[in-house]
Formats: sequence, C-alpha cells, structure tokens
Amino acid sequence: MPDIKNGSGVTMPHKVAIIPYLDELTDEGQAVGACNTIVKRDGKLIGTNTDTIGVRESFLQNVAEPEQVYRGRPGLVIGGGGAARSAVYALVKLGCQTVYLVNRDPAEVTAVIAWCTTQGYGAGLRHVRTAAEAEAVEDPGAIVSCVPNFPPVTPAEVEARKVIEVLLTKPHKGAILEMCYHPTVHTEIGDLAQRAGWQVILGTEAMLYQGFEQVKFWTGREVKEMPIVAAKDAVAAALRDDVA
Repeated sequence: MPDIKNGSGVTMPHKVAIIPYLDELTDEGQAVGACNTIVKRDGKLIGTNTDTIGVRESFLQNVAEPEQVYRGRPGLVIGGGGAARSAVYALVKLGCQTVYLVNRDPAEVTAVIAWCTTQGYGAGLRHVRTAAEAEAVEDPGAIVSCVPNFPPVTPAEVEARKVIEVLLTKPHKGAILEMCYHPTVHTEIGDLAQRAGWQVILGTEAMLYQGFEQVKFWTGREVKEMPIVAAKDAVAAALRDDVA
C-alpha cells in the first residue's frame, strides 16, 4: 500500500471553515459546500467531500434489490445541517428525483433547499412539514437520518417525529441509513424503522466507505484493493463489544 503523504481529514466543526484556505475544491466539495478531505498535489491544496460517497455506497453495497427498494421512488433526508446537504446530494445521484426534507427547524430546511438549488440539484426538494402532508405524499424508498439520537421534546420536534412515523408506516418498505452511530448504533429512529419493516443500514457503513474513498484520494489505490472485509469485521467486533 502506498504511503499516505500530504493528506488530511477534516472533522466538524471545521468542514466549512477550511474552504477559504484551499486552492481547489472537487465537484463534490463544491456541491455540498463542505470539505472533509484534503490532499496536496503539485503544490496545491485540494479539498473534496467523501461523505457523499459514504452515503451512496451504504445503499449500493447493502441493498440487494435497489430496483424494488428505492429506485424510482422519492428519497427522504431527516435533518437540516451540513450532513443533510451531503445526504441530499447522494440521494439525487442515486436517482431520487424527489427528496423530502423533515426537520424541526423550517429555517434550516429553507437554507438547505436554497444551497442545493444554487448548486443545481435542489429542484426536487420538498419540505414535508406536518403529519397531514406526509399522509398525502408518495412512499419514499431511501431515507438518510442525520439527526442526533434525542427524544422529541418541543412541539416542533414532536411534529417532525410524527412526520417520520407516518412516512415509515406507509405500505412501501425501503432502506434507511441511520447516520448516528455514537455513542450507540441503536437509535429511536432506527428502532422505529426496524419495527415498521424497513432495512436499517448502520451509520458505520457510511463511515467506512467515506474512509475508503479518502484513502483512494490520498494514495490512488482503488477501493477494491483495500481490506474492506477486515475493516468491516473490526467494526462489527467493536459494536459487539459495545453491546456486551
């Protein structure tokens, strides 16, 4: 394996603040407006966003029958922060022409839609505000949950949870990526989805695949050459130890 040289990862809360210090952004970094990976090439600092790849590959690598599960159906993103933009971008790239947004703060949703629209992938975004609105929309097939694992308390949080429950209990059952995996992979939304009959994909899958893409960016090594099975086994063992 080639040495990783002149490369760096970027974590919250610096994914946006780092951008003015970069010389270039890849298409993914520009589209999402956040950078989690830097490499130095020809004296230039180039930033990208591999979180989008992590979300995409979580579905591609874990859903056995995408045509039946999510292709041709709306997507859904729960949340309104920077991770939501990555999730929207990934779902659009997966072929979701419509993506519902559910969040406790309407202003955050408005900001996400505005950003995605300026970047050319926001035309199909729709804010689902109430449970009544959720009853009337088409069943989603792919969901990405980007919110912390806290029980709803405020009226806005309670209404957002009702919207999620309505969408999860519609007749079609798809796949949901629960991005929250710390301090536990077992979340309220994940449990709701599982009881409703959805395939639940753990957020550790997105973590792994965004990491594989980072190594590819740094080294030029193809993902298929990386120790994917060993990495997944190590994560699974750590999760078992955590549960025990």
